[in-house]
Amino acid sequence: MLMSTYSSFNLNYAPGVQSLVPILYTAWADHILTPTEIKTLRRLAEEAPFLTAEDKTTLLQWGQPTRPPSPHLFRYWEVELQRAAEQLPAGKPQTLAELGFYMAQQASEQPEQWDSPEILQYLTAFEAALGQVSLDTHRFIFNLPEPDLEGQAPGTPSYQDLKAVLDGDFGEIRDRMRTFLSDPVFQYREYNDKHQHREQVVEWLHLLSEQGFGALAYPFAQGGQHDMGTYATVFEMLGYHDLSLAIKFGVQFGLFGGSVQQLGTAPHHKKYLEAIGKGELLGCFAMTETGHGSNVRGLETTITYDVKKEEFVVHSPKEESGKEYIGNALHGELATVFGQLIVKGESHGIHAILVPLRDKSGATLPGIRVEDCGTKLGLNGVDNGRIWFDAVRVPRANLLNRFGDVSKDGQYSSPIESPARRFFTMLGTLVGGRVCVPRAGLSAAKSGLTIAIKYALKRRQFAPRQNEPETLLLDYPSHQRRLMPKLAKAYALHFALMELSKRFVAHEEEDMREIESLAAGLKSAATWFTTETLQECREACGGKGYLWENRIADLKADTDIFTTFEGDNTVLAQLVAKGLLSKFKKAFNEEGNLALLRYVSNRVTTAVTEQNPFAVRNTSRGHLLSEEFHSSAFDFRENRLTASLGQRLRGHIKAGMPSHEAAMKCQPHMIALAEAYVDRVTLAAFQKSLRQDMPATAQAALRTLYQLYALHTIESHKGWYLESDYMLGVKTKAIRSEVDRLCAEARTWANVYVEAFAIPNPLLGAAIVQTKDKS
Repeated sequence: MLMSTYSSFNLNYAPGVQSLVPILYTAWADHILTPTEIKTLRRLAEEAPFLTAEDKTTLLQWGQPTRPPSPHLFRYWEVELQRAAEQLPAGKPQTLAELGFYMAQQASEQPEQWDSPEILQYLTAFEAALGQVSLDTHRFIFNLPEPDLEGQAPGTPSYQDLKAVLDGDFGEIRDRMRTFLSDPVFQYREYNDKHQHREQVVEWLHLLSEQGFGALAYPFAQGGQHDMGTYATVFEMLGYHDLSLAIKFGVQFGLFGGSVQQLGTAPHHKKYLEAIGKGELLGCFAMTETGHGSNVRGLETTITYDVKKEEFVVHSPKEESGKEYIGNALHGELATVFGQLIVKGESHGIHAILVPLRDKSGATLPGIRVEDCGTKLGLNGVDNGRIWFDAVRVPRANLLNRFGDVSKDGQYSSPIESPARRFFTMLGTLVGGRVCVPRAGLSAAKSGLTIAIKYALKRRQFAPRQNEPETLLLDYPSHQRRLMPKLAKAYALHFALMELSKRFVAHEEEDMREIESLAAGLKSAATWFTTETLQECREACGGKGYLWENRIADLKADTDIFTTFEGDNTVLAQLVAKGLLSKFKKAFNEEGNLALLRYVSNRVTTAVTEQNPFAVRNTSRGHLLSEEFHSSAFDFRENRLTASLGQRLRGHIKAGMPSHEAAMKCQPHMIALAEAYVDRVTLAAFQKSLRQDMPATAQAALRTLYQLYALHTIESHKGWYLESDYMLGVKTKAIRSEVDRLCAEARTWANVYVEAFAIPNPLLGAAIVQTKDKS
């Protein structure tokens, strides 16, 4: 009889369970049960005639996606499988079914009962239903040698090394998501209409809920993990799939659930969060109105307290006051509604309240009017709608009262005395959306770059001479110029967004204003980059890029809205500039003439060290590629723009212009400053990534992309640098030559760079980069 050699395990499985250990181990080997694996295990428990009732109970316990086997148990499986594989009779196929069949026979006191071809057929069928077994898992179980691989040329970077740098501290959850989303149930499909697409997305959303992904950021008491970092990573990984699912996920668990978590108090958490995290209670985040989007202060929906009935009356006073473009509007049962809180005739500004929209049958409740926004350019799997409220009454307890409450007798109270500070604090708790959205958008850009670059590495056009092979697209310098700087910036923004996420997760209260500015800046920069990059990728693939089957069309359509939701990018850029000016002004207010002297001194030092006749014309490669030059150039641009913007605003106001008009006059300048700020923090994040521990080949490959990002950014603003006397034409020409050289150098490892994104083929979903090219 096959017994464990590890007495500490002390586990004696019945033969039926032994027969399933190879299948169970393989299903859990990647730390996640995919929908297909869950379905297979449950079907096995229902249908297998050779399993006892106790066996089936055991199998169902291990088939729960949120209850993985303990490390202790998993190690036991490994030991038993490897030992059984060693004893498997010669000539037997090395399959999971054969191994499980053998283990059951050895575990049974009556082995002849297990000498049944029908049982082996059952096990073989279920092994096939699991899909292809990982080669690494198969080699591990059967102790097979590693395959002979051709040796890499000296100096060749490994995509696995770069992947490890990109994945950072979240490598395990990234790999789990890659496996999960590669399951056949998530296969891309064409939809006859938006309703079909929406129903599919809801079905997928429930699969994510079943894995516990939706509740990750919620408190432990409500079934969560209190882990915003992992939640944001899951959201980023969804960006490699159908973006409708990513946005539906974000609306349900981030915006709606996040508003209950961040704006509500313990009673709200206890009553709602667990059901929200499980996807049992779908809801909306109803802030934007037809008449007011970016101007949240100007929302017209009213939340009026009725002292006699101890209820709030939620009302849309006119048609333009209806909530607009609300995700989950057609599926949601409950909405977090933002409006003007009015108590005893006095307005206390914007607050949020939970308003039921539908009963359990899905019928809208009295006083609720919902309209479908209709077919959109993209994201048609998301049920966006308009919502109006006609004197809808809700209990006093529904007010999300963390920052403002109303007592039974109509007394308003808040832990934050200043209405302005209360307003910004309330909105600041929702900054997580601006941390997550650009990460999903960047995932879409990475998908587009992977498709375009892989296509350019196989597509040929024009031969140098007759009877010679045609030239690969990516060997043309013009094609390198189109794609390599975009690839470098994708890496740069990845590291910048990771830094933002770290700061957001670990933030202290005093850091939030700076983090809000950083999130606003990176959200606008990254989503603008996504839109620009996907257009370039579409063009780089020619007519093939226009076909739905090659995915770029969907990526373009779905991410276009990213530039205006979670904050219009142009408005966010102005917020960034205002934040930088506030910092600038604060220094002057706190330190007076000392700050002024320091600023003048810094400008003089800059002029001497960086604007002297040698520095402005220095074209040596060592200088142009140095981090010191890049940091100085990026710092100079941000500081000069900050100072000149401050001077312009001060001049307008001193001349009698109202501050609002002065700001409007300087809007283009403000946007330029925000861009300079984001470029500088992105450069710093990329530089920091180079300090990580990694093989020298990976670091050299990463440094090439870093240098390309830095110099291409400077080149993109060469007109400004020339106007500012920071460099002469001879230097900008040298930079252009270096960018050309770095594009060619990056082309050498182009496939390694995109392989490091580790986007599985089922997620990439582009026919032109599959093994068999239909063209």
